[in-house]
Amino acid sequence: MAESLNILTEEKNGLLYLTINREDKMNALNYATLEELKEIFEEVVDNKAIKAVIITGSGEKAFVAGADISEIASLNEVNARKFAENGQEIFAMIENCHKPVIAVTNGFTLGGGCELAMACHMRIATANAKFGQPEVNLGIIPGYGGTQRLTLLIGRGKANELMMTGDMIGAEEAKSLGLVNHVLPTKAEAMEKAEEVISKIMSKAPLAIGMIVDCVNAAFLPDENGFQTEANSFARCVKSGDYKEGTSAFLEKRKPVFKGE
Repeated sequence: MAESLNILTEEKNGLLYLTINREDKMNALNYATLEELKEIFEEVVDNKAIKAVIITGSGEKAFVAGADISEIASLNEVNARKFAENGQEIFAMIENCHKPVIAVTNGFTLGGGCELAMACHMRIATANAKFGQPEVNLGIIPGYGGTQRLTLLIGRGKANELMMTGDMIGAEEAKSLGLVNHVLPTKAEAMEKAEEVISKIMSKAPLAIGMIVDCVNAAFLPDENGFQTEANSFARCVKSGDYKEGTSAFLEKRKPVFKGE
């Protein structure tokens, strides 16, 4: 894994731990950090040794408290569009990654941080986590896909309320709305839960996991027939060695050994 200034990475047994490491800035996402995130996920996609990713933020106060306001303050209409599109492109890489990506969020998960968490396949929060899209307080709106993903996750009415008021919600409310999968008392316990979920997923057929990502995402693409995507993906799975291994193992009453082939 390439060395990064703003992101710490550690790989253990196929699981990549990715920590946004700007604690003095509440882990705010500046341009440099986003570029590092992009480079890391380009490697994740190509590196067969990496099977899954957990993203978190350094310290106890914030997962990611937002985008870097000093960079936002200098935008004009032309580069603002590029600014938003760049973030959207990077977060789409995460959302479309065929390897499971879980965000472990603690403390402030706001603005670009909430958008980053929503781009992950699942979110596990600590009890002190706070979620929100407070961009209206700066006279702007979410730009990294937040208006779309928040609406798809929690519904139009509540998404409108949170984005129009700029209000924050706690972890338990986020869970009740479907924004968060699990809430644990501490960051250590949240990481353990993420590892537990990842471990279970990593025991399954990798190709099938990737197909699930494609099919779930297809449900939200207006120009794509999600049912056809499902049928096509199902057929691709049946062509795989994992399918043969999985069905054989079931009939032989043994645990399957999947190779992702």
